[in-house]
Amino acid sequence: MNSTPLWLSSLTLAAAGGWLAATMFAGPATSKEPRFPQLTMDQLDEKQKPLGEQIMKVSSVGIGGPYNPMIRSPVLGQRLFDLFYYLRWQTSVPTKLNEFAILVIARQWRSQVEWFAHAPLAAKAGLSADMIAELKANKRPSGMTEDEAVVYDFVTELTATRKVSDETYARAKKVFGDQQIVDLTALAGNYVMVAMLLAMAEETVPPGKEEPFKPGEP
Repeated sequence: MNSTPLWLSSLTLAAAGGWLAATMFAGPATSKEPRFPQLTMDQLDEKQKPLGEQIMKVSSVGIGGPYNPMIRSPVLGQRLFDLFYYLRWQTSVPTKLNEFAILVIARQWRSQVEWFAHAPLAAKAGLSADMIAELKANKRPSGMTEDEAVVYDFVTELTATRKVSDETYARAKKVFGDQQIVDLTALAGNYVMVAMLLAMAEETVPPGKEEPFKPGEP
């Protein structure tokens, strides 16, 4: 089933190696002082360094993006890193659908860093350029396969209405197992939290890079 649910017809919604940011991740490109100046490995204390070393083993971009504020709270940061690791590389959800779900959350939050980081990963995983463009334009992507449509509707309905209807859940059960449904739900909630961290810390895209979402756009 690939039809648009009734609740959606009137609705307008909107780490590691996925973070395509500079190793020396700067704050907002303004004269304002960054809320969390970018740390380097040399600046980490004895409580932060073990986490920093784990991040560096899987990250091509150092400790930028959400890791920059996370590492200020190393115990929490370690717990979150372990969760990120599972939800990115060990989840039961196929990579293309996983990245699509992350983009749905990134678009809802207009999260510059999440979209900047994960749109290329979604494309690499096989999500079509047209779907990515339509989602970025705040549209329900057309031409979705059944599993893609289920991911979009499930994540959007859950975050927009704070519940999943029987109809949407039944559709999800046709294409996903129980573990996949639980993992998909956890992924969505996790990337809302990541978007919150990025927004609070005012993290932005690397210097010289264009922000995906422009002022005045929906």
